Amino acid sequence: MTALALGGFGIGTTEFATMGLLPQIAETFKIPDYEAGHAISLYAAGVVVGAPLIAVLGAKLPRKGMLIGLMLAVALGNGLSAAAQDKTLLLLARFVAGLPHGAFFGIAAVVAATLVVPERRGTAVARVMVGLTVANLVGVPLATAAGQQIGWRTAYLAVAVIAIITAVAIAAWVPRVPTVEGASMKGEVRAFKRPTVWFAIFTGMIGFGGMFAVYSYVAPLTTEVAGLPASAVPWMLAVFGLGMTLGATFGGRFVDRSSMGSVFGGLIAVCVILVLFGLTASIPAFMFIFLFLLGFVIQILAAALQIRLMDASPDAPSLAASSNHSSLNVANGAGAWLGGLAIAAGWGYPSTAWVGVALSLAGLAIAVASVLYERRALTRETTNQPMAMASATSTAVETHPR
Repeated sequence: MTALALGGFGIGTTEFATMGLLPQIAETFKIPDYEAGHAISLYAAGVVVGAPLIAVLGAKLPRKGMLIGLMLAVALGNGLSAAAQDKTLLLLARFVAGLPHGAFFGIAAVVAATLVVPERRGTAVARVMVGLTVANLVGVPLATAAGQQIGWRTAYLAVAVIAIITAVAIAAWVPRVPTVEGASMKGEVRAFKRPTVWFAIFTGMIGFGGMFAVYSYVAPLTTEVAGLPASAVPWMLAVFGLGMTLGATFGGRFVDRSSMGSVFGGLIAVCVILVLFGLTASIPAFMFIFLFLLGFVIQILAAALQIRLMDASPDAPSLAASSNHSSLNVANGAGAWLGGLAIAAGWGYPSTAWVGVALSLAGLAIAVASVLYERRALTRETTNQPMAMASATSTAVETHPR
């Protein structure tokens, strides 16, 4: 688990450090903050494309070997990001860096789930995600501080080094896990024929956008709305990361009890937190509090959606688990983009909270629709069973008359 969490640490740092370094990146390329935010969207696009593609193409490959290869790809993408000399090259490098993200977390979640009893899968998946949360607690703030003092390129170079170390650690510590019996590219793709899979994907895709609409602009929110110095940005990021770490540490217990209950509770809590955030964004103390709570809740929601997808597609777990990160990174890109539109329209940085509320409510509506669909499907199945039994009995009587 430690090696997998270390990989999550590196990936989490590269994903979220960009948000804290937007002002520095914008200054380097002489572009506005919201345009620099396209680096966030392109990274997310890489995750969306890479997660299902790699999961399908690697359906028959050894899980351990795939994890090592994916971390080497993370190192490559971040090395290119650090070397980019213009905005276009940076955007391309961020897309490349995002390609292995979802597949790594998806495969790591499957590996972790196979190493524990079924009743502890939620906790196991949450522990893999601890690396991501510690990245937000330690890695992202340190990367942001270093980026402010030394240059934003150092953050990406550091992630490249972490990725190489992780590849070595996986080779040494992670046991070999067999692929699912009968796994194939065709079998993985069949998972997308199930409506329950799509409901879970769209719940994350839309619902998670609420968090990203705000978090993508945490740096200008801290300095321009709350009126704090730039040196406070790493502390804001650390508070969010602390919330995520505690959510991953304790939230798995909620997911073990009820994954769908955790989805509902998480989305409702995100809506409430973002409303309060939007109303109090100019007060530094409240910004700290609500960022902490947002991090805590969002991590429980992420683990719940992960288990939800794995349950919906037991014969194609790699694709299902990877698709969760695709959906969350669609949310990443869409949240950053929609938040940027609100800012560009002149509504101010606090308007991102109201964009977030709308997206979270939409995700909640999709989750409700998924439960209603399942209940109707179960009712039809229950109704059809007696009819099928009656038909079989009637045929038997006709075939063997007394």
